[in-house]
Amino acid sequence: MKLGIVVLITAYGLSQFYRAFLAVLAPALEADIGATREVLSAASGVWFLVFAAMQIPVGAALDRIGPKLTTAILFAVCGAGGAAVFAMAQQPWHVTLGMALIGAGCSPVLMASYYIFARSFSAAAFASLAGMTLGLGSMGNIASSAPTAWAVEAFGWRETMWAVAAATFAIAVLILFIVKDPERVKSDSRGTVLDVLKIPALWPIFAMVAVNYVPAASLRGLWSGQYLTNVFGADATVIGNVTLVMGFAMIAGNLLYGPIDRMIGRRKLVVWVGNFIALLGCLALALQPENGIVYATIMLAVIGFFGSTFPVIMAHGRSFFPPHLVGRGVTLLNLFSLGTVGIVQFGAAPMSPMIFDGRTAPQGYTIIFAAYAALLGLGLFAYLFSKDRTD
Repeated sequence: MKLGIVVLITAYGLSQFYRAFLAVLAPALEADIGATREVLSAASGVWFLVFAAMQIPVGAALDRIGPKLTTAILFAVCGAGGAAVFAMAQQPWHVTLGMALIGAGCSPVLMASYYIFARSFSAAAFASLAGMTLGLGSMGNIASSAPTAWAVEAFGWRETMWAVAAATFAIAVLILFIVKDPERVKSDSRGTVLDVLKIPALWPIFAMVAVNYVPAASLRGLWSGQYLTNVFGADATVIGNVTLVMGFAMIAGNLLYGPIDRMIGRRKLVVWVGNFIALLGCLALALQPENGIVYATIMLAVIGFFGSTFPVIMAHGRSFFPPHLVGRGVTLLNLFSLGTVGIVQFGAAPMSPMIFDGRTAPQGYTIIFAAYAALLGLGLFAYLFSKDRTD
């Protein structure tokens, strides 16, 4: 089981890589096949939307088939296959197609790990194990920056993508032979996702998980580079350093929130306070968007670290799931999380001209940061009505 978790964490690292690597490939893709930044922004949004849409069938498959086959098949056929389509791209829409397939391929990876944690480990350890998986797997996000830039420069973007496709397929094979399914639940009721939606205690948690990841994911993967360039004139090296700091802050948050949850013993308080501090970070950038790169870096790190409460929110939701609905439950929470990110990413391109029309760059980014603060505020208000439950 432990070796199987290592393999799944490695697969999740690739999933993190796939959601962030387009920024590095953007110049080469535009020069080679005419894929503009607007096209790549939409392609990134498609990845998140397909990933989110797949959570419903993935949840059913985890409960009925098990995590091993579900993950191995999707990761091999759609994940590796999508990366191969990307590597062979001749037109911009080929990139979007490849990202859609990759999104489907990556969709079961994290939830397969969470399903195993919920079924095979103590309930009290769930948040720590979930955070460990996110933290260690997020190294794939780090790999999508400078290491990928080096590989593209040394070998070319197509060769780099073929190597990533091969690695994806190899990990899918390891999942098939190493990961072990938990013992099947013996229940007269098979259940559906509608049964999960009928649990009233989950709705405030859905509201919180829907907005929790949006600021960190969007700022890290979409807005931070443009913000640093447009407001401070930062070059690629400075942007890489700032986003690297934010990436490591997110990893640290994922690793530390689990132990904090167990130490404090009040899950709702941990989630609420952490996201409120992240909201203050967004407001700080909205009020002073021109206050220097050091200030911006610190605030982005604050948003990344304190906003990394996803494992604790998942543990909170998981505490209300009956055993036969664990797969559907965790994937539905993930749908709310990644689906909102996908909508925001996909809508960013058409909204950008409206935000900056007739405004200076700092004024435009004030609106963007304030919007993320408002989203978190709505989620925090709804989460006040949640029922605390600690395993």
